[in-house]
Amino acid sequence: MEQACSISWIVEKQRDLRTVLFNLPKIDLHRHLEGSLRLSTLAEIAQEHAVDLPTWSLDELRPLVQVVDGDAYDFQGFLNKFKLLRRFYSSREAVLRVTSEAIADAAADNVRYLELRFNPVALGHNQGFSFEDVTDWVIEATNEAQRKHGIQVRLIVQIGRHEPQYAHRLAEIAVSRQQQGIVALDLAGDEITYSAAKFSKVFQWAKSQGLHITVHAAEAGPPTNIVEAIRDLGAERIGHGVQARRNDKIIELLRSERVTLEMCPTSNLQTGLIPRFSQHPLFAFHQLGIPVTINTDDPSISNTTLTDEFLVANRGIGVPFRALRQMTLNAAEAAFLPDPDKKVLCDWFKNWFDKTTFGKIQPAANNS
Repeated sequence: MEQACSISWIVEKQRDLRTVLFNLPKIDLHRHLEGSLRLSTLAEIAQEHAVDLPTWSLDELRPLVQVVDGDAYDFQGFLNKFKLLRRFYSSREAVLRVTSEAIADAAADNVRYLELRFNPVALGHNQGFSFEDVTDWVIEATNEAQRKHGIQVRLIVQIGRHEPQYAHRLAEIAVSRQQQGIVALDLAGDEITYSAAKFSKVFQWAKSQGLHITVHAAEAGPPTNIVEAIRDLGAERIGHGVQARRNDKIIELLRSERVTLEMCPTSNLQTGLIPRFSQHPLFAFHQLGIPVTINTDDPSISNTTLTDEFLVANRGIGVPFRALRQMTLNAAEAAFLPDPDKKVLCDWFKNWFDKTTFGKIQPAANNS
């Protein structure tokens, strides 16, 4: 990884906050492959493979798969965007392409380490592909893309809460491919309707086999879902965790146990979980001593980048540069890597910050 240019120089000469935050090397621990598809690619796949869609027009397709102006910010509405996306994994080539492009887009945003999660059921079920095959296609594309774009990528297999019948098979697939870049198991989806309890044995088994565990919890569901995720599923990290702000005991649990939160501000606004960015708990959690990180969730659906998320954190939530620095280091420390590899990652980021003035300067925030 090359030496970064001086942050102070950028601020002085360009006065461009977005440029400053783009030049910050970043880590994304919470990005869904199925929410990272380029709209232009969707339109091309639809036409090339005659995908059954209400429209093949890019402009008309956009509101079906992306949050747009005029959409009601609603959790179920956000999840509904994924239903149509399952039709686009029409061939091996399509899966290879969308995986490669998702990684290329992250690298182009100066993301240096990415954990990309994917659901083999979403990729393969509609087309009748085996879950093993689509997993191997994702691995193949990932290996090629991270070499090509100079980014380190690890994979997380995601299980949908509404599809418990596939849980054990997906866990077995993930466990069997740990030497090929799969590092963890994730539980995601509608936590309001579907409990995590029925997944406890599968996740405990996967953890015993060496996989790490992250669980979407207290995103839209109650704060106590975090306890369930940690106690029953063995979660080391929590996806979102926004609702923890409603329960002091859960906050203390996260703080005392040093459980990392994978927070995604734009997604949390678009799912209706917060009314405005200034009320997002990201910085408050940080001040309370909870290790928080900043992530994209679903870049295509939310029409965002990780640079955008850092911009939202600074300008919208009021997170100063010194805290953005710590949140980046939190992400390095929470990476699902073997200890020697994690040390290399942490040391590289610490060295980058030590050689720049990032964290010592602070353009005026504009909370809104």
